[in-house]
Amino acid sequence: MPIWKLRRWSWQHKGENGNIDCRGGVITPLQGITQKIKDFPDGDWLTYWWPPAPAARENYSMYDNYQELVAWDHAHLWHPFTQMQGFRQEELLIIRSGQGVYLYDIHGNRYLDGVSSLWTNVHGHRHPELDTAIKEQLGRIAHTTMLGLANVPAIQVARRLVEITPPGLDKVFFSDNGSTAVEAALKIAYQYWQLRGERQRRLFIRLKEAYHGDTLGAVSVGGIRLFHWIFKDLLLLPTAEAPNPYCYRCPEQQNCQGQCLQALEALVDARRHETVAIILEPVMQGAGGMIPQPPGYLKKVRQIADHYKVLLIADEVATGFGRTGKMFACEHEGVSPDLLCLAKGLTGGYLPLAATLATEDIYQAFLGEFADFKAFFHGHTYTGNPLAAAAALANLRLFEEQRVIDHLQDKIAYLTTRLAEWSQHPHIGDIRQRGFMVGIELVLDKNTKEPYPAKERRGHQVTLAARKLGAILRPLADVVVLMPPLSISLDELKSLLDITIQAIDQACQ
Repeated sequence: MPIWKLRRWSWQHKGENGNIDCRGGVITPLQGITQKIKDFPDGDWLTYWWPPAPAARENYSMYDNYQELVAWDHAHLWHPFTQMQGFRQEELLIIRSGQGVYLYDIHGNRYLDGVSSLWTNVHGHRHPELDTAIKEQLGRIAHTTMLGLANVPAIQVARRLVEITPPGLDKVFFSDNGSTAVEAALKIAYQYWQLRGERQRRLFIRLKEAYHGDTLGAVSVGGIRLFHWIFKDLLLLPTAEAPNPYCYRCPEQQNCQGQCLQALEALVDARRHETVAIILEPVMQGAGGMIPQPPGYLKKVRQIADHYKVLLIADEVATGFGRTGKMFACEHEGVSPDLLCLAKGLTGGYLPLAATLATEDIYQAFLGEFADFKAFFHGHTYTGNPLAAAAALANLRLFEEQRVIDHLQDKIAYLTTRLAEWSQHPHIGDIRQRGFMVGIELVLDKNTKEPYPAKERRGHQVTLAARKLGAILRPLADVVVLMPPLSISLDELKSLLDITIQAIDQACQ
């Protein structure tokens, strides 16, 4: 199968089985044909058969002016979490398409999507059922407001979420992304206590190195200094920080008595009457460095919240939808939070949609006559968007029909076995895993745990090396993250792991 590029012309060829229309570098079959094409207007020859084999469809570029796109990117785009000065000096990778667990750049190069396009993709790119669900919904309506109205797929998704999430979460409030799901949870929790007459409750308790999003409320309950310190004077929510269970760098590692939980309980005890809620990512802190919580930690936090009568907010934006090996991370310890935040994998990684689930008790506090003004005055233009909701319905249907969680277990076991083989690597200090969430912490000295100097950006060097080997990774400083789509095959997972350890060797030599 030839690899080819089309120039930007308009040209039409009529074959005996139908037409092929080439405008602006795109070939579109107007009818099903297998006509051989040749004699391009400028004398070039093209031999190509339609339809191509699925694997070969990705081996062409629809736009050949790479330098122009790079110039436009550097002139106009401001990329997230990116120091643009250095970024503009590197070769720009421009993604054009995807298929399954692979991404393709505009030159036709193929890459394993090792981080699920930032922890979102579940069933792979261009999944036919997800594509079809969105197209069918588009044939009905793309968007309508939920202020005073409802739409069919949003109602259906809400019902299904109540059925599959931990018991007691009966109400669903939709928004757009993880940050907005957390914002809604914070405001609901705060207003709940206000409506109950406990107006002294304003404090949120968070974990060290917490990350819950980038809007100001979410930043208020964040604990990553690099991300959050500069905005400290803008933050209105009072918070208190409890230690996180970062076992690898805990000074009490050799004498662990659950000191982190003891400190959390002491903090809640001391400030119980002013505390609104404890907020945490259950089982695994994501952006804080892929920091797993010891067994029993989450259940103990639930017990602390119950004993001191404060709410528990579980942020499962990253951990939800199978990432930890169960549908929701709270299931590992049989915990039901008072408020649950979902996003990322909710639509299978296709469209922005988030949900904040609440208990009936919380919901009831907001009910009253109109003139009582007890309503939750909060919302977004695209709340419950029908296209995104249709994608979410198809995603949840795939989880059930294809028994995704069951089939994931063998891949988790293989991943665990392979990661264990790297434990003696001289520059891998710690390997942290919960299901399909992995963090590999790189160190300069394995014995002393001395980190690399920040300016060397060893995690970033791993991603650049992996890219040349055929995989997309995204580090958290010098923690290399692996979080592939749940649909990845064992052979594809093997390839991803082979590339990862080669990239680490190259970057740390």
